Amino acid sequence: MLAVVALLAASCGSPGKPVDPAPVSNAAWPQPAHVGGPDATAGGTSDTSCNPLASLSPTSTTVPDNSTMSDIRKRGKLIAGVDQTTYLFGFRNPTSGNLEGFDIDMVNAVAKAIFGSADGHVQFRAIPSSQREEVLKKHQVDIVVRTYSITCTRKKDVEFSSVYYVAGQKILVTKESKAQKLADLSGKRVCATKKSTSLAKIATDPAKPVPISVDNWSDCLVMLQQGQVEAVSTDDTILAGMAAQDSTLEVRGDRLTQENYGIGVPKDHEDMVRYVNAVLDQIRGNGVWQDSYRRWVEARLGPASPPSPQYQQ
Repeated sequence: MLAVVALLAASCGSPGKPVDPAPVSNAAWPQPAHVGGPDATAGGTSDTSCNPLASLSPTSTTVPDNSTMSDIRKRGKLIAGVDQTTYLFGFRNPTSGNLEGFDIDMVNAVAKAIFGSADGHVQFRAIPSSQREEVLKKHQVDIVVRTYSITCTRKKDVEFSSVYYVAGQKILVTKESKAQKLADLSGKRVCATKKSTSLAKIATDPAKPVPISVDNWSDCLVMLQQGQVEAVSTDDTILAGMAAQDSTLEVRGDRLTQENYGIGVPKDHEDMVRYVNAVLDQIRGNGVWQDSYRRWVEARLGPASPPSPQYQQ
């Protein structure tokens, strides 16, 4: 018995000299998926071969037989490509689960014109900015309403409505940052989404900031919060939504560009373009545009009026 006790005591003896744990390198936040650099197809802002603001003249909000709109009515739903990650313009309400924002209101206005009510008649399809042309060219959606800047390059592949909102590119930085404008970010990592006009501006700016491309604007916000980029640069509308979510961030600088938002429509659906323009004309005049702007945007960007449309025929 004593031998057994002695053996147990020996097995539970001193563990010896402690050993330091293996050295750990500096921890790094994981990056969002599909982070890249400049994008050669980033919006085509240098193409001046057209008047990007001129759209097809409107018809009426009556739905004629044998039209794109009557086919949508028969289907029972308007299929719209939207964003679900841009606060104030297209985002998912965490309480209700519904998509909300200024762009979502524009979709609902079109659906209401076709069906009499938007309730139950919209199928939202959340898409990254890089897929806006693709889903229209493949007829996977009827319209795209996603802070979609009209450019001549894009008009070669899709049609656009008249301009329903005018934005401008600025920068978003932490309040501790010394940068006041894009020119102050020489050699610094600046985030924008793939195939966006914002990314094109960053990539060609004389100050030579380092463009970092991601799928969604929410990825840029996370990277800025984690210190993986020095700034986000895009439309003041998108940046305002980010700043509203994080009080440590601040929108700075004058507008670097003028971004004219239009509703994207497949190239061969001319009647739909004219119909959407008629709807936009209607909501510019009946207060719907202004009510939506006051609800979502005015507190962050100040008063504004709906832009005047331009028509080519």
